[in-house]
Amino acid sequence: MASRQSLAQGPCVRSGDREIPTAVHRLPRVIVNADDFGKSAGINRGIIQAHEQGLVTSASLMVWKAAAETAARLALEHPRLGVGLHLDFGSWTLRDGQWVPVDTVVELGDAAVVRRELQRQLDRFTDLLRRPPSHLDSHQHRHLEEPLRSLAGAMAADLQIPLRQVSGPVHYCGLFFGMDEHGRAFPANITPAALVRLLENPPADLTEIACHPAAAIDFVSLYAEQRLQELQTLCDPQVRAAAARVHLCSFADLPAGALPAPASPSTAFQRGE
Repeated sequence: MASRQSLAQGPCVRSGDREIPTAVHRLPRVIVNADDFGKSAGINRGIIQAHEQGLVTSASLMVWKAAAETAARLALEHPRLGVGLHLDFGSWTLRDGQWVPVDTVVELGDAAVVRRELQRQLDRFTDLLRRPPSHLDSHQHRHLEEPLRSLAGAMAADLQIPLRQVSGPVHYCGLFFGMDEHGRAFPANITPAALVRLLENPPADLTEIACHPAAAIDFVSLYAEQRLQELQTLCDPQVRAAAARVHLCSFADLPAGALPAPASPSTAFQRGE
């Protein structure tokens, strides 16, 4: 079995302690990105455990949440964990079969207010991590709606980093998620067998597989018990063995410079988290 170092620490060009020329690598590259870093202590522990013992190579930080400072400290203690900014503009939940907002950070219809809040979250990120984010995405994919989509896209372009499902070379895959848009549980989606299938047949040459691990449920969410199962799956020996068929890397390992055309369409929809 490949070592933990070869699975998740190299910039797609490392095997054990031996450097391999980039040209040798022909296998698909996979980024395993954990959302909601900083949301709670239990989520922080789950992400770090999945990085140390499993497949997680990257995380997205929610800078205003109560455990954000602890998450930043953990990130600094784990330099091979890539960290991006998980833009937070509020949450939605299911009530009577409909998705309804439960909290709002700012009025999303006011572009000037949204722009200021984007900058506040970016400034907070750089204060915490002492570096810019490796990528941008958002809680419950709110950045796919205007005006946030355009404003976040402009920020990503300025920073020369990908914006999930909007710009950059990375195909987003949300299939590793145990709930559908109607709130129905799909535990089969987050089993070791399901993740092995994704690793055996990633949808693109460069894929982000999103995940939401947690080591304890110390938060309020429709998606709670599933996070515990995700953590077990991400650290499962069969899954780790299957990861030898791809090159695990992070957004931080991608070449800097101008981004290509918008990323290809994503796989699966997630409103739950």
